[in-house]
Amino acid sequence: MCGIVGVVGSKNSTATILEGLKKLEYRGYDSAGIAVLSGGKFQTVKEEGKIARLESALKKAKLQATLGIGHTRWATHGRPSKQNAHPHASSKVCLVHNGIIENYQELQEKLKKSGVKFLSETDSETLPHLLEQHLAKTGDIKKSLLATLKEVNGTFALAVMFKGHEDLLAVAKRGSPLVIGLGEDENYVASDYYALASHTNQILALEDDEIALISANSVEIFNSSGREIKRESKLMEPDNNKVSKDGYTHFMLKEIHEQPRVLEEIIQTYVTLASGEIHLPNFSFDLSKINKLTIIACGTSYYAGLAAKYLFEEVAGIEVEVDIASEFRYRKHPFRNDNLMIFVSQSGETADSLAALKYAKENKQKILSVVNVTHSSIAQLSDVVIRTIAGPEIGVASTKAYSAQISVLTLLAIHFGFLRGKISPKKKIELLRELTGVGAKMSEMLVQNNIRNIKKIAKSLVGAKHMLYIGRGVSQVTSFESALKMRELSYIDAQGIAAGELKHGTIALIDKKMPVIVIAPHNQLFEKTISNAEEVKARGGKIIFVSDDEKLSGIKIPKISGMIEEALLPVVTTQLLAYYVALFKGSDVDQPRNLAKSVTVE
Repeated sequence: MCGIVGVVGSKNSTATILEGLKKLEYRGYDSAGIAVLSGGKFQTVKEEGKIARLESALKKAKLQATLGIGHTRWATHGRPSKQNAHPHASSKVCLVHNGIIENYQELQEKLKKSGVKFLSETDSETLPHLLEQHLAKTGDIKKSLLATLKEVNGTFALAVMFKGHEDLLAVAKRGSPLVIGLGEDENYVASDYYALASHTNQILALEDDEIALISANSVEIFNSSGREIKRESKLMEPDNNKVSKDGYTHFMLKEIHEQPRVLEEIIQTYVTLASGEIHLPNFSFDLSKINKLTIIACGTSYYAGLAAKYLFEEVAGIEVEVDIASEFRYRKHPFRNDNLMIFVSQSGETADSLAALKYAKENKQKILSVVNVTHSSIAQLSDVVIRTIAGPEIGVASTKAYSAQISVLTLLAIHFGFLRGKISPKKKIELLRELTGVGAKMSEMLVQNNIRNIKKIAKSLVGAKHMLYIGRGVSQVTSFESALKMRELSYIDAQGIAAGELKHGTIALIDKKMPVIVIAPHNQLFEKTISNAEEVKARGGKIIFVSDDEKLSGIKIPKISGMIEEALLPVVTTQLLAYYVALFKGSDVDQPRNLAKSVTVE
């Protein structure tokens, strides 16, 4: 995702910012830029592509200032280009922005009527012009910033410079990470502490809807009402330098909590809800002639593919086959000209998936990849790439990447369904609205009351040697992925199976020591799932329901209204359950034994 670095008071702000941007390259980006304020003028250098290009341009520009801001951009609104790169400026305001301004079109229309001309395709460029208008009215930086943010819907981390104030850097935060680094006669801001680690280990973390006014020797923090907030700085440990946990105990916990925001960014990037448009990359082949899909992946990404199978069949009425990448190229696959191969990978470097992709290309197959890393090997070899926009996932056990993969594949399924005439324009918008509403329902599950209940259940499972997860329909896939999380993190022998298969052998394992997690949303298969749970109960098994039915004991989820919600909501609670069982057992949650984040060997 995008990265921000800013500094005030530095003798060489450009070098400091460039160093920080390089440390944020892991996030993925397509352009970068730096602006400084000196001699009453903004001096800006921006380049599309790698930071090396920006560095070369900076050597020619020779920017000299004690105040500056920099940015690495991962395109959302507007294509990757120098014009769309940050920083963006009006005549008196220059800023960088992470996040998404949801109501930017409405704001831009108002600004255009007042004579503002926009130079980029971004939502971010709205902000400097809006800030300048409020500054003209109030004559006060703090008041103008607060007034602007009240008009803005969406997420943001901002670093702002104002003409006439070469000793001041203003920042604001809502939903996107931002930290302030405290130095000696100079202070810093960044979207991740790692960018500042070589300059300071003392930071202040902003809360949502707070702003700060930063000079070389002071930091003033204010809430949304303009009241000053006193906050103690934190001393960062050296082993935290890699990527910030943003106040969470573990990266995995942070990433579980990031899922609503990730889904929001996916929607904002790919969907215009009012018109029902889905903005996917251009395909180099005719999608209407595709009659079969083959989804290939490993591990959690494989389960995302299994969930997508249900969605593609339900929404698009298209034949779908899902293969484990490590097996795919070792059998005689009957390749077809009307088949689209979809490769799903968080890192885009998964060795088995990469080998399977090369095998498919050798057989002249059309290749689409769903990846989190745009410049990865899988992406480079694909005909079409759809980014999951999950951002860096540091925890080895995947959480937000899984949700992002299912969400992107859901959009593709809806697109296929409409293209194939299987769903009407009205139904298309209904499905998009269901997906759009998932983030808010996820947030409902991440409140403290629910988490306390999950912790209580987790403590009761610490001594378990074996566990079983069961479900039907797409909830069967949730049982597979949930069991994998429990295995990865807690080292408990957890297995997921289709609930209907229970009596075909696995029921022999049920006894009083066997916890059984039943994924049971109240849908058309609910009664059958309950019947399977009764089979467990009759044999003394310990049942824990994950359900939206108030009568069932266990973990509660919001009311499920369709298959999309069923694929995405229950798994958030089972991620938390696995996390807390592992935590209470003393396991290394972020780096479980024997596992690596990106599997680059067969």
